[in-house]
Amino acid sequence: MNTSRPADTSGTFALGGDLIVNRLGYGAMQLTGPGIWGEPKDPDEAVRVLRRAVELGINFIDTADSYGPFVSEQLIRKALHPYADDLVIATKGGLTRPGPDDWRPMGRPEYLRQQAELSLRHLGVERIDLYQLHRIDEQVPLAEQLGELVLLKQEGKIRHIGISEVTVQQLKEACALADIVSVQNLYNLANRSAEDVLKYAESQSIAFIPWFPLATGELARTGGPLDAAAKRHGASPSQLALAWLLQRSPVILPIPGTARTAHLEQNTQAASITLTDDECEALAAAV
Repeated sequence: MNTSRPADTSGTFALGGDLIVNRLGYGAMQLTGPGIWGEPKDPDEAVRVLRRAVELGINFIDTADSYGPFVSEQLIRKALHPYADDLVIATKGGLTRPGPDDWRPMGRPEYLRQQAELSLRHLGVERIDLYQLHRIDEQVPLAEQLGELVLLKQEGKIRHIGISEVTVQQLKEACALADIVSVQNLYNLANRSAEDVLKYAESQSIAFIPWFPLATGELARTGGPLDAAAKRHGASPSQLALAWLLQRSPVILPIPGTARTAHLEQNTQAASITLTDDECEALAAAV
């Protein structure tokens, strides 16, 4: 077990077949202010968290232009630029932010292009490794939304295209329009409503990035299934929830987020936990 770089023990996945990342990544949404709006209360700690993530072996960081807006991307550049050769930064576009906790789909091609160009500038890169359509805008044909991302890819400004919060049918439609290498949906031990999307992604070797991976809820209660298993492993319920995700499917790339270094270190140690098949089944059956 690598105690200094625990993320190295999470296994790897080749995004798009050519970007190899450690499967346990980091989600940078929580680096912003309350309501995912504005600057963080402790900007220095945000920088420390990002730098510590890389030290722990994390080489896949997920963000979005709407986190802040742009605050998260700018913090990543401040903390990590110039980037290590093996660091993959994924960002997203397609949600506008009128205010705190307010998210509105906007998929007009000209808007998506504008946001991608701004993300290139804020991240300080010439090409975005993975650019994800944050939400499908029902007011704009999907072919127009993804078509603009395909054009950006052809221009060399995007390396790979992903999509977020979709049904299996929408994912299939997206795959017919573009080479989709990842899908990001709500999924965790307590909420597996996207199980069919995960299964389809697995069948197509598409990365499945679960957002909100630590919603353990009642499973973490004293005497509950996570609590009992956690005690057996000398771990926290949250660590077990992440370990379960890593063992659930080889295409899952969990991206737990936090604004505290200590919490980041705790989350990353989950990569070193091995659950038995019986434990995995027992945890899944508990919901």
